[in-house]
Amino acid sequence: MTDSASQEPKNVPADGAAAEVPDWELRFRAPRVSLPRWAREAPDRALFISNATGTFELYAWDRGTGQRRQATDRPNGTVSGRLSPDGEWIWWFDDTDGDEFGVWRRQPFHGGPDEPAVPGLAAGYPSGLALGRDGTVVVGRDTEEHGTTLHVRRPGEEGPTEVYRHRQSAGVGDLSHDASLLAIEHTEHGDAMHSAIRVTRLDGSPVAELDDTAGGTVELGLSVLGFAPLPGDSRLLVGHQRHGRWEPLLWEPLTGEVRELSLGLPGEVHADWFPDGSALLVAHSYQARDELYRYTLADGELTRLETPPGSVSGATARPDGEVEFLWSSAAEPPQVRSVSGRTVLEPPGLTAPRSVPVTDAWVEGPGGLVHALVQRPAGDGPFPTVFDIHGGPTAHDDDSFAAGPAAWVDHGFAVVRVNYRGSTGYGRAWTDALKHRVGLIELEDIAAVREWAVASGLADPERLVLTGGSWGGYLTLLGVGVQPDAWAVGVAAVPVADYVAAYEDEMEALKAMDRTLFGGAPEEEPERWAASSPISYVERVKAPVYISAGANDPRCPIRQIENYVARLAERGHPHEVYRYDAGHGSLVVEERIKQVAMEISFARAQLPAGPTAR
Repeated sequence: MTDSASQEPKNVPADGAAAEVPDWELRFRAPRVSLPRWAREAPDRALFISNATGTFELYAWDRGTGQRRQATDRPNGTVSGRLSPDGEWIWWFDDTDGDEFGVWRRQPFHGGPDEPAVPGLAAGYPSGLALGRDGTVVVGRDTEEHGTTLHVRRPGEEGPTEVYRHRQSAGVGDLSHDASLLAIEHTEHGDAMHSAIRVTRLDGSPVAELDDTAGGTVELGLSVLGFAPLPGDSRLLVGHQRHGRWEPLLWEPLTGEVRELSLGLPGEVHADWFPDGSALLVAHSYQARDELYRYTLADGELTRLETPPGSVSGATARPDGEVEFLWSSAAEPPQVRSVSGRTVLEPPGLTAPRSVPVTDAWVEGPGGLVHALVQRPAGDGPFPTVFDIHGGPTAHDDDSFAAGPAAWVDHGFAVVRVNYRGSTGYGRAWTDALKHRVGLIELEDIAAVREWAVASGLADPERLVLTGGSWGGYLTLLGVGVQPDAWAVGVAAVPVADYVAAYEDEMEALKAMDRTLFGGAPEEEPERWAASSPISYVERVKAPVYISAGANDPRCPIRQIENYVARLAERGHPHEVYRYDAGHGSLVVEERIKQVAMEISFARAQLPAGPTAR
């Protein structure tokens, strides 16, 4: 075993001169900005995230004066933040070194000392936040002792009042415009993958329930998209899966009226309100690309808003009707733009170098067509090929800019990203398919794409790397054990390695999700848990294994990774481990560069020589 905690990446210039830094590093170092979120009652005040200092932190932006100010400054970064509706306060979540367990703090928009945002509320894992226009606050928190609790603090009150508690996972949805109604997403029925929605008064008394899981044979989920932004309007915009994919509907909880919005778009559809309440801003995701539309509620007119081909990672409609969005593609770095063509917010300093575009592969798998995104380096194949597996699992890879895959391409690898069963974006049945055969379902789809990649001449079958982070790291360790002859190297970041031990140590919301995936806790379904745990197959692993892990990770805790590493060490199996002082990944740019450098260096050292090896 090699413990690489003190290793430094190779070929990084000491003086940091831009001319000497390779493109793959510049893509990480180039400053980025997120989509600015503006205060509902003070639209010139905005909050965004940037890595301009080398660590991702929150920034305040006065759009009227152009002034920008770094609002948070912590060693491991800060990305959870919110503006109060009046724009006077920046709320941010304060945890310890990425452990995600903490409290909300706030500071004045133009600067000043931080203070407890909700005095008297103990620390917990965050489970939603709603800030009312009148100063009402609703905070959700998860703890091992109580499950999910929601707390309300009204203006002038000293401390918060608990208004909801349940052992199953739940979260704050939204507050109505007048702060009289609270929407709660909950899974009291025990299925953590499919939420129901309850609307209550601020004292916790129920008003109405919308539950698509009740009494049906097919599990359907709902999501809170937001109350109408108008005085006296209690309509709630809701995402639903009644027709096999995510679409929006309008629900009036005071009367029970439901209006499904049939937009005639393939793929999955999400929506948000225009500020005047007359229309919806529709985000349409289809085959790993995104489009934006305006849907007028009065007449049902759907109008396409001009965005370039690629992915939209966020969009917002401004009070003047302008739509701003964060866009990128695999080849082009992120930009914050408006539909009218204006650059909204430009990061300081250098621009990230371009990468190569993705192409699409549709491969017949055991559960239907599997969509994969492929990036090729220069030259002729077959190439050493990285299967970079996304996390989640309820997520998907898309045609957006990603510095990690681009780094592998720059080092001569083809990169294949697989939207396996379990991924979002391809309908409810595709997302839900992995239940009870967790991990094994995804590996079947990855295997089908692997066979295609080899047969097509893209991939060298002797030089295949399986890698991923979080759920992708889990699938990496499971894959090198279940499919030991398929992979030459395994590179797993913040993985699940020993699933039962991970369950024992992880945050409460993830325990609920795991019980849903497996049909019960480990003692209730021991065979399913064993069949899906990488440590069950550790004796079969042939590929050298690299693992990186955050010491404070509440999602894939460190103890279960150490269990797996100890079993590799007992075998004398070649592996390296890198432990770092953060949580589920790092928000520090240099740390991320260090990790990618070590991952690529490990893979290249372990792969056999080939005609395209560099």
